[in-house]
This record gives sequence, C-alpha cells and structure tokens, in this order.
Amino acid sequence: MRRTGTTRRGALTATGAIALGATLAGCGDDDGGGRKDTTIADARAAAAQVENTLRLTAATTSRELLVQYDQVVKAHPRTEAGLTPLRDAVRAHTTALSQGEGGALALSRPPATDAKAAVKELAAAERRTADAHTATLLKAPPELARLLASIAAAGAAHAYLLTELAKETSS
Repeated sequence: MRRTGTTRRGALTATGAIALGATLAGCGDDDGGGRKDTTIADARAAAAQVENTLRLTAATTSRELLVQYDQVVKAHPRTEAGLTPLRDAVRAHTTALSQGEGGALALSRPPATDAKAAVKELAAAERRTADAHTATLLKAPPELARLLASIAAAGAAHAYLLTELAKETSS
C-alpha cells in the first residue's frame, strides 16, 4: 500500500522549488535594479514637476482674482465692508497655492465704473476661477486636488454671495 499525504521527498521538492523560484526572481541584469530605481526617481520628479506646474497655474488664477478684488475696493470704497472677508479668503487661498512664491499682478482692465456692475463682474470672475480650479483638480495629485476642491467650493460660495451683494449695492 502506498502512503498518502506529505512525504519527506515531497516536502523537500516543494521547498527546493520555492527556493529556486525565489533565487531566479532575484537574478537578472545588474542594471535592472539600477534602472528600476532611476525610473522610479524619474517618475517622482515628473510627478513633482506636474504638481508644481498645476500649483503655479492655480496660484496665478487666484492671484488675478485677488487683484480684481483690490481694484474693485479701490474704485468703489463703499463695497469694502462686503468684499473684505471674501478678499481675505481669496488671499489665503492664493497663499496656500503659491507656497510663498509669486509676486503681484497687474490687471489690464479696470473695474466697471458702476459699483453694482463691478460686484457682478467680480462674481463672474469668482465663478470662472472656481471652474478653473475644478478643471485643474482633475489632473492634480490627491493632496493638491483636495486643496483645489476646497478652494473651488469656496469660490462658488463667494460667487453666490457676490451676486446677492450686487443686488443690494446701489449704483
């Protein structure tokens, strides 16, 4: 009668096969490991470059919006009380995105001469900025995407508040 189950010969054969498989998996070109490390480093560098580019673009967009806020407040001082909290939030968003980089921008088009129209233009700029951040977050790595989503949501809320403020603003 033949024995069933695990025998010493079967156990040694299985152990040898596992050891051979592990050995063969570790074998190959000596360059393979170096290339793999280089490829990973290159991929990380490329990802960091993409993130920096997206962050710079988003920061520039927010900075342009901040300049518009400043111009509206300067041209229409009566709007300052309503715009200051929103402008401060946009400033914080710009700082979070730029990480201390970047300078001031000059807007080529002055705000509308009518305060109500200027606030409406600001609401439209907030919507455009929120849409731009939403489009950018689709290409962004997770951490930056979360930041952009928060800023886009705040921008949408600002657009709503500015639209309501425009209704209350006298011409």
